[in-house]
Amino acid sequence: MMAAVEQVEVVLANNDRVTLRVGDMFLKIDADQTRTDVEVEAIAMAPVPTPEILWRKQPVLAVAAVPGRALGRVQGTSTASPAAWAAAGAAMRRLHDAPLPPWPGPSLDKLASRLADGCDWLVANEVLPTDVIIRNRRLAETALRPWTPVFIHGDLHDEHVFIDGDEVSGIIDWSEAAQGDALYDLASLTLQHPEHLGDVVAGYGTDVDRDLVRAWWSLRSLSNVRWLVENGYGSPEDYPEVAVLRRA
Repeated sequence: MMAAVEQVEVVLANNDRVTLRVGDMFLKIDADQTRTDVEVEAIAMAPVPTPEILWRKQPVLAVAAVPGRALGRVQGTSTASPAAWAAAGAAMRRLHDAPLPPWPGPSLDKLASRLADGCDWLVANEVLPTDVIIRNRRLAETALRPWTPVFIHGDLHDEHVFIDGDEVSGIIDWSEAAQGDALYDLASLTLQHPEHLGDVVAGYGTDVDRDLVRAWWSLRSLSNVRWLVENGYGSPEDYPEVAVLRRA
């Protein structure tokens, strides 16, 4: 007799990846297995709470759900306390102080190319007024300077950090982990919740150049809108990234 099949929930579906939830297990299917390789190794190395890897059979990676709830929601508000945001900052400090992963992140030239391509697409498709794009591009370019590389998560938006009370209970989705700029993680985490930047910095426990965090807000937003549109995430006017660019 076959066991009852639990409800299957589609958590993420785009041209690159699909994630399904079955009970307390997530099945991650990625067209690029190198990203899965990175996720597995990064989870093993990271000195912060991470999901348990249950099994891997290409192209599927199965991981256990982490306890707690997300720090925030995309296009929504966060009900997490300032202490929880500070705990996320402290977790990032532990990660950034850890030994570097052996693989590099994108080079300055690659990041600059992504920025240029993103700006050209935004202008060509009239997503935003040209003066808004120019203003943000000038700001974004200040982030493209030499930095001391650290172990970064690489895609640290607020839905990837889980909390239980005021403590971090898990950080998920490590496929973009690499060597990179610490401020990129802090910017990614606070991109749609700038009001919590001070809380995150307090938990991080060291001086942070907030102007460079804002520069990364602009760079990430200018570079990502095209991908979001082409992968079916709705109207650009609803994106947090577009709101970031308008307020810069």
